[in-house]
Amino acid sequence: MEAAADDANKIDETKKCQKCEQYRDWVMQYSPNVVFMLEQIQRAGGSVPKDKISCEICKDPKYGGFHPELGIQLCANYIPDKWVLNDTLSHELIHWYDNTRFKVDWLNLRHHACSEIRAASLSGECAIMTEFWKHAGFMRVARGHQRCVKRKAVLSVMGHPACKSKEQAEQVVDEVFRSCFNDTRPYETIYR
Repeated sequence: MEAAADDANKIDETKKCQKCEQYRDWVMQYSPNVVFMLEQIQRAGGSVPKDKISCEICKDPKYGGFHPELGIQLCANYIPDKWVLNDTLSHELIHWYDNTRFKVDWLNLRHHACSEIRAASLSGECAIMTEFWKHAGFMRVARGHQRCVKRKAVLSVMGHPACKSKEQAEQVVDEVFRSCFNDTRPYETIYR
Protein backbone atom coordinates (compact mmCIF):
# COMPACT_ATOMS: atom_id res chain seq x y z
CA MET A 1 0.00 0.00 0.00
CA GLU A 2 2.74 2.46 0.95
CA ALA A 3 4.70 1.70 -2.22
CA ALA A 4 1.61 2.40 -4.36
CA ALA A 5 1.02 5.69 -2.52
CA ASP A 6 4.67 6.67 -3.00
CA ASP A 7 4.46 5.84 -6.71
CA ALA A 8 1.26 7.89 -7.10
CA ASN A 9 2.87 10.79 -5.25
CA LYS A 10 5.95 10.66 -7.50
CA ILE A 11 3.75 10.61 -10.61
CA ASP A 12 1.80 13.63 -9.29
CA GLU A 13 5.05 15.49 -8.51
CA THR A 14 6.43 14.70 -11.97
CA LYS A 15 3.23 16.06 -13.59
CA LYS A 16 3.43 19.24 -11.50
CA CYS A 17 7.06 19.77 -12.53
CA GLN A 18 6.24 19.18 -16.19
CA LYS A 19 3.35 21.69 -16.02
CA CYS A 20 5.64 24.19 -14.27
CA GLU A 21 8.24 23.74 -17.02
CA GLN A 22 5.55 24.39 -19.67
CA TYR A 23 4.53 27.59 -17.84
CA ARG A 24 8.18 28.64 -17.47
CA ASP A 25 8.90 28.11 -21.15
CA TRP A 26 5.75 30.03 -22.12
CA VAL A 27 6.49 33.08 -19.93
CA MET A 28 10.15 33.12 -21.01
CA GLN A 29 8.93 33.47 -24.58
CA TYR A 30 5.78 35.60 -24.26
CA SER A 31 5.80 37.58 -21.00
CA PRO A 32 6.88 41.18 -21.70
CA ASN A 33 8.18 41.57 -18.14
CA VAL A 34 10.19 38.33 -18.13
CA VAL A 35 11.62 38.91 -21.62
CA PHE A 36 12.55 42.48 -20.64
CA MET A 37 14.30 41.33 -17.45
CA LEU A 38 16.24 38.62 -19.29
CA GLU A 39 17.46 41.27 -21.76
CA GLN A 40 18.38 43.68 -18.95
CA ILE A 41 20.38 41.02 -17.09
CA GLN A 42 22.28 40.35 -20.30
CA ARG A 43 22.93 44.09 -20.80
CA ALA A 44 24.25 44.26 -17.22
CA GLY A 45 26.80 41.58 -18.08
CA GLY A 46 24.99 38.49 -16.84
CA SER A 47 23.11 35.62 -18.37
CA VAL A 48 20.25 33.39 -17.31
CA PRO A 49 20.63 29.90 -18.73
CA LYS A 50 17.29 28.05 -18.83
CA ASP A 51 18.78 25.21 -16.80
CA LYS A 52 19.30 27.73 -13.95
CA ILE A 53 15.51 28.20 -13.71
CA SER A 54 14.36 24.90 -12.28
CA CYS A 55 10.92 23.58 -11.40
CA GLU A 56 11.08 21.59 -8.20
CA ILE A 57 8.91 20.21 -5.43
CA CYS A 58 9.38 22.47 -2.41
CA LYS A 59 8.95 21.55 1.24
CA ASP A 60 8.18 25.10 2.38
CA PRO A 61 5.01 26.80 1.11
CA LYS A 62 6.39 29.37 -1.32
CA TYR A 63 6.34 30.12 -5.04
CA GLY A 64 10.08 30.28 -5.59
CA GLY A 65 13.45 31.63 -4.63
CA PHE A 66 16.75 32.96 -5.91
CA HIS A 67 20.26 31.86 -4.99
CA PRO A 68 23.20 33.69 -6.58
CA GLU A 69 25.05 30.45 -7.34
CA LEU A 70 22.21 27.99 -7.90
CA GLY A 71 19.79 30.19 -9.84
CA ILE A 72 16.01 30.35 -9.58
CA GLN A 73 13.84 27.71 -8.00
CA LEU A 74 10.17 27.59 -9.01
CA CYS A 75 8.00 25.57 -6.63
CA ALA A 76 5.90 23.39 -8.92
CA ASN A 77 3.72 22.15 -6.06
CA TYR A 78 2.65 25.69 -5.06
CA ILE A 79 2.39 27.49 -8.42
CA PRO A 80 -1.22 27.06 -9.63
CA ASP A 81 -0.98 28.69 -13.08
CA LYS A 82 1.25 30.52 -15.54
CA TRP A 83 0.17 33.93 -14.22
CA VAL A 84 1.51 33.19 -10.75
CA LEU A 85 4.64 31.74 -12.33
CA ASN A 86 4.97 34.93 -14.40
CA ASP A 87 4.90 37.13 -11.28
CA THR A 88 7.21 34.76 -9.41
CA LEU A 89 9.76 34.55 -12.21
CA SER A 90 9.61 38.34 -12.70
CA HIS A 91 10.29 38.78 -8.97
CA GLU A 92 13.22 36.35 -8.95
CA LEU A 93 14.71 37.88 -12.12
CA ILE A 94 14.82 41.25 -10.38
CA HIS A 95 16.95 39.60 -7.68
CA TRP A 96 19.15 38.17 -10.45
CA TYR A 97 19.44 41.62 -12.03
CA ASP A 98 20.30 43.21 -8.68
CA ASN A 99 22.90 40.54 -8.05
CA THR A 100 24.45 41.12 -11.49
CA ARG A 101 24.26 44.92 -11.54
CA PHE A 102 24.84 45.83 -7.90
CA LYS A 103 26.84 42.90 -6.48
CA VAL A 104 24.40 42.33 -3.62
CA ASP A 105 25.75 40.91 -0.35
CA TRP A 106 22.91 38.48 0.40
CA LEU A 107 24.14 38.01 3.97
CA ASN A 108 23.54 41.72 4.65
CA LEU A 109 19.94 42.28 5.81
CA ARG A 110 19.81 45.78 4.33
CA HIS A 111 20.92 44.53 0.91
CA HIS A 112 18.44 41.67 1.08
CA ALA A 113 15.62 44.03 2.14
CA CYS A 114 16.40 46.43 -0.69
CA SER A 115 16.26 43.73 -3.35
CA GLU A 116 13.01 42.38 -1.86
CA ILE A 117 11.46 45.86 -1.95
CA ARG A 118 12.50 46.30 -5.57
CA ALA A 119 11.31 42.83 -6.59
CA ALA A 120 7.90 43.20 -4.93
CA SER A 121 7.43 46.63 -6.47
CA LEU A 122 8.71 45.98 -10.00
CA SER A 123 7.51 42.41 -10.63
CA GLY A 124 3.81 43.24 -10.83
CA GLU A 125 2.85 41.13 -7.83
CA CYS A 126 1.78 44.27 -5.94
CA ALA A 127 -0.09 45.88 -8.81
CA ILE A 128 -3.30 47.57 -7.65
CA MET A 129 -5.66 45.18 -9.45
CA THR A 130 -3.72 42.10 -8.34
CA GLU A 131 -4.01 43.18 -4.71
CA PHE A 132 -7.63 44.26 -5.19
CA TRP A 133 -8.69 40.81 -6.38
CA LYS A 134 -6.56 38.95 -3.82
CA HIS A 135 -8.14 40.85 -0.96
CA ALA A 136 -11.71 40.96 -2.32
CA GLY A 137 -11.62 44.68 -2.86
CA PHE A 138 -10.83 45.68 0.72
CA MET A 139 -7.51 47.30 -0.07
CA ARG A 140 -7.47 51.09 -0.09
CA VAL A 141 -6.15 52.27 -3.44
CA ALA A 142 -4.03 55.12 -2.02
CA ARG A 143 -0.67 53.78 -0.89
CA GLY A 144 -1.88 50.21 -1.41
CA HIS A 145 1.07 49.39 -3.64
CA GLN A 146 3.55 50.61 -1.03
CA ARG A 147 1.83 48.69 1.77
CA CYS A 148 1.91 45.52 -0.31
CA VAL A 149 5.61 45.99 -1.12
CA LYS A 150 6.47 46.56 2.55
CA ARG A 151 4.44 43.54 3.67
CA LYS A 152 6.09 41.23 1.15
CA ALA A 153 9.59 42.58 1.87
CA VAL A 154 9.13 42.11 5.62
CA LEU A 155 7.96 38.51 5.12
CA SER A 156 11.00 37.75 2.95
CA VAL A 157 13.46 39.39 5.34
CA MET A 158 11.94 37.43 8.23
CA GLY A 159 13.05 34.27 6.43
CA HIS A 160 16.68 35.43 6.35
CA PRO A 161 18.89 33.47 8.78
CA ALA A 162 20.33 36.68 10.28
CA CYS A 163 16.88 38.13 11.05
CA LYS A 164 15.92 37.60 14.67
CA SER A 165 12.33 38.89 14.70
CA LYS A 166 9.48 40.45 12.76
CA GLU A 167 10.33 43.74 14.46
CA GLN A 168 13.90 43.61 13.16
CA ALA A 169 12.64 42.82 9.65
CA GLU A 170 10.23 45.77 9.80
CA GLN A 171 12.99 48.08 11.04
CA VAL A 172 15.41 47.07 8.28
CA VAL A 173 12.74 47.41 5.59
CA ASP A 174 11.75 50.84 6.93
CA GLU A 175 15.40 51.99 6.94
CA VAL A 176 15.94 51.29 3.24
CA PHE A 177 12.40 51.57 1.93
CA ARG A 178 12.38 55.04 0.39
CA SER A 179 15.59 54.75 -1.62
CA CYS A 180 14.98 51.16 -2.72
CA PHE A 181 11.30 51.70 -3.58
CA ASN A 182 12.20 54.74 -5.69
CA ASP A 183 14.93 52.85 -7.57
CA THR A 184 13.06 51.47 -10.57
CA ARG A 185 16.10 50.34 -12.57
CA PRO A 186 16.11 48.83 -15.15
CA TYR A 187 12.64 50.30 -15.76
CA GLU A 188 12.31 54.00 -16.49
CA THR A 189 9.17 54.05 -14.40
CA ILE A 190 6.55 51.58 -13.23
CA TYR A 191 2.79 51.66 -13.32
CA ARG A 192 1.01 50.84 -10.12
